[in-house]
Amino acid sequence: MQTPISWFSIPVADFERAVRFYETVMNCTLNRQEMEGRRMGMFPGDMDAPGGAVCEAEYSNPPGPMGSIVFLDGGDDLGTPLSRVEAAGGSVLAPKTLIAEDIGYFAIFRDSEGNHVGLYSKH
Repeated sequence: MQTPISWFSIPVADFERAVRFYETVMNCTLNRQEMEGRRMGMFPGDMDAPGGAVCEAEYSNPPGPMGSIVFLDGGDDLGTPLSRVEAAGGSVLAPKTLIAEDIGYFAIFRDSEGNHVGLYSKH
């Protein structure tokens, strides 16, 4: 097994607001798609690697802080995406925090939908 993660879905109540939030914080463009009448904003990435999307929450848990925490790749420095969280409509809950020198750093923020989402970086 290369990785235990194959897919993640971040539930959203306001699809366009959530897409704008993640595009701003992660400095990327989400690929908007529709599947069985539900909109999804797919994160860019290698098709052979784990992926995920923000998804209208009709069939999943409602957005909020009590669900699983997904950790997104924060790039070379978590300070960069964290600096965009508040302006995009979220809040930083845990700042860039060292896990261990040989492991890296994490941070957690609340997104525009109330979800708690993590960031991870080796640096």
